[in-house]
Amino acid sequence: MKVVDLGNNVDYEEGLRLQDEAVAAVLDDSGPEVLFLLEHAPVYTIGRLRDQSSLRSRETLPHPVFEISRGGQATFHGPGQLVGYPVLDLRTRDRDLHAHLRRLEDAIIHTCRHFDVPADRREGLTGVWVENRKLASIGVGVRKWISMHGFALNVTNESLPPFFAITPCGLDGVSMTSIEQECGRLVTVKEVAEVIAAELLR
Repeated sequence: MKVVDLGNNVDYEEGLRLQDEAVAAVLDDSGPEVLFLLEHAPVYTIGRLRDQSSLRSRETLPHPVFEISRGGQATFHGPGQLVGYPVLDLRTRDRDLHAHLRRLEDAIIHTCRHFDVPADRREGLTGVWVENRKLASIGVGVRKWISMHGFALNVTNESLPPFFAITPCGLDGVSMTSIEQECGRLVTVKEVAEVIAAELLR
């Protein structure tokens, strides 16, 4: 798997374009599996659902909204948050989407523990948590069993305020948190990117 660090302030459309190109390359054997790591310019995203109430008042949101092909309700992407898009061939991994989700959760959990954050799963809920506080959101899509989309891990406290404008992941009363908030010290997105890349490669 090739790791590509796209840096910060990446437009959401650019992230989608790069994923589409990588998926096509994996499908026709012209390119490798890829892990894109990045920080997006501020944006809200939501799956293509009939019920979009998790956006609350869409017209008054401070950032653009994109409807995309992943599963799940509304979330935020922006500065201070590490986004990872693993474009992987699930045909060689038993065509098991649930196993893919669990592997992503495992990599995030081990990464958080590297920073002394006691992250874990919550029964029946996709994502990574510290007690009842949500640290990372996961939403994936597949095209002919090639994965796209992925995870969003809140690293710094800068990533948290935009969540107040929505119902994150459609979960009423959920509290979002960050690695920085949980470990009580400054942590950079670059530091976390280096650790999670190693965990996902492993």
